[in-house]
Amino acid sequence: MKYNTIIFDLDGTLLNTLDDLRDSLNDVLITRGFMTRTPEEVRRFVGNGVMSLMRQAVPPNCSEEVIAICMDEFKDRYKNNMQNKTRPYNGIMELLLDLNRYNYKMAIVSNKFDTAVKALSRTYFGNLIPVAIGESPSVRRKPAPDSIYTAIHELNSDLKNTIIVGDSETDVLTAKNAGIPCIGVTWGFRSREVLRNTDADYLIDTPKELLTII
Repeated sequence: MKYNTIIFDLDGTLLNTLDDLRDSLNDVLITRGFMTRTPEEVRRFVGNGVMSLMRQAVPPNCSEEVIAICMDEFKDRYKNNMQNKTRPYNGIMELLLDLNRYNYKMAIVSNKFDTAVKALSRTYFGNLIPVAIGESPSVRRKPAPDSIYTAIHELNSDLKNTIIVGDSETDVLTAKNAGIPCIGVTWGFRSREVLRNTDADYLIDTPKELLTII
């Protein structure tokens, strides 16, 4: 066993959350009289936290006050709609069951706001993943390594036994900042080329391939 601790990104890695994110975002944009966003636009916008998503989605001349209002409205809508269309990617549940059976330690670290990360983890993964950490005032979001360190501490593990699994350049940079390797998954919100260009240590096309690396 090369590693005993696996830290997963959430959106685009474990769960396909794109439709619920888009629907909640567009609901806010419509209410404000702004142009709605396509699935491909939302796919590009996600990965660096909700504020980054909102700043890219609203018109460029929006004031900070309007952006803050949109943020609050989005969080309210998403809280009520984040389980409408969201589903684990094919093969994810089987992978997590295998990892659990082999006694791997697992955590989720995401740039989605913390309450949503914890709620989605409980709903879809139950006790399979005991630690779930999202963006909050006390933990800097990825690519800062803070959330990785927090997860490792809560799992009673250490860096040398840990690997990150994610779908974006942010996850690769987070791994580099923490000094640990990253497995890039090609089924998520970013392309193989993006992951290759940011020097992911490994690339996999299906969840079960992860087992051949760890």
